[in-house]
Amino acid sequence: AERTKTRPDELLAIAVTIKVLNDDGALDLFKKTLPGAGSSFVQTQTGLNLKSKRDKVVQAMRKVWATANAHHRPGLDFLVLALTGNRALNSGTFDKVIKMIDNMVAELKKEQKDDDGKLDYCRVSLDQADDKKKSLERSVEDLENEIEKAKDLIVTLSDEIKTLSAGIVDLDKSVVEATEQRKAENEEFKSLMASDAAAKDLLVFAKNRLNKFYNPKLYVAPPKQELSAEERIYVNQGGVITTAAPGGIAGTGISFANVQSHDQAAPPPPPATWGAYSKKTEGSTGVIAMIDLLIKDLDKEMTEAETEEKDAQGDYETMMQESSAKRVADSKSLADKQGAKADTEASLSDAQGEKKDSVGELMATAKYIQSLHSECDWLIKYYDVRKEARAGEIDSLVNAKAVLSGADFSLLQTKNIGFLSRHE
Repeated sequence: AERTKTRPDELLAIAVTIKVLNDDGALDLFKKTLPGAGSSFVQTQTGLNLKSKRDKVVQAMRKVWATANAHHRPGLDFLVLALTGNRALNSGTFDKVIKMIDNMVAELKKEQKDDDGKLDYCRVSLDQADDKKKSLERSVEDLENEIEKAKDLIVTLSDEIKTLSAGIVDLDKSVVEATEQRKAENEEFKSLMASDAAAKDLLVFAKNRLNKFYNPKLYVAPPKQELSAEERIYVNQGGVITTAAPGGIAGTGISFANVQSHDQAAPPPPPATWGAYSKKTEGSTGVIAMIDLLIKDLDKEMTEAETEEKDAQGDYETMMQESSAKRVADSKSLADKQGAKADTEASLSDAQGEKKDSVGELMATAKYIQSLHSECDWLIKYYDVRKEARAGEIDSLVNAKAVLSGADFSLLQTKNIGFLSRHE
């Protein structure tokens, strides 16, 4: 009976207590003083669970913050700040924090993607620049060899041009000397032939004159002078035509233009003779034979002179033809070598200009490679470590998100990701 009486009192006390605790004033007071916005007294246990979860996540975030990249610390600061205080103990705040974690994870993934792209860029750029540098070095080396060859060729062509020019001058000089010599020889030949012809004519005249006396049958009378029509008319009318005494040597009519008179003593008078003169046929025959021998010698000398003159003229003409052909060939060769020298000098100038450009480009490429190393060496060296550290930071944030979303806190792990903070 006592128990039955006590039970209503207990229910009444509970009802009054609930009424008091659920009063609007009490709820406003609880919102300001108890964790969990808008929580009622009966929800206090739930608020305590949120607080415990919040504290664990904050503790984990502070560990991440201690080792995180300095660039990411402000974001972690906002996360920790959002999770501290009594206002954080509600699902709305957790949703905001989860969204912040998602944003940080996305940023970390973007940074990793940027690192991946930068690594590819560095490797490709360094390979391309190194290939270009090697190509330019080979080009400069080839140009240097080409320049040396061009210089050597110019020296060789200059020597050959000098030799050819001197040869042409010497050839022209030889042609002039040979021409002068040929003229002199021809003059000597003409003089010899004229002298021998005059001597022969004189000997023939003397022989004929002896034959007139000693061998009249062998005498050849001079041809009669033919009179012109006027002269015949003059003679028919009784006129007398006088002929001038023959000139030439001893009045023979034989002259030699090149024979010069010399002051000579007069020949001695003929020896005195005694008694009557009589013909000496035997003596005249010997004299005539001697004259014939002299004429024969003159004919032989003239024949030999004509042969020598013909041979000398032939040799001269052959030499002139060969000299002319050689001069044409040497002149063409000289022009070709002068053209080749001009072309080689132009090629040398082009090669020197190209080498200058290639050297400048090579220096610029070396400077570019140096800048690439300054930009990329650190990333290439620490890429794997940075990637691992960033992955650890992402794992920690994802696990924190899982805890805030209701997963077991045992899933939350904090890895040592301090490399990013020490090396960025």
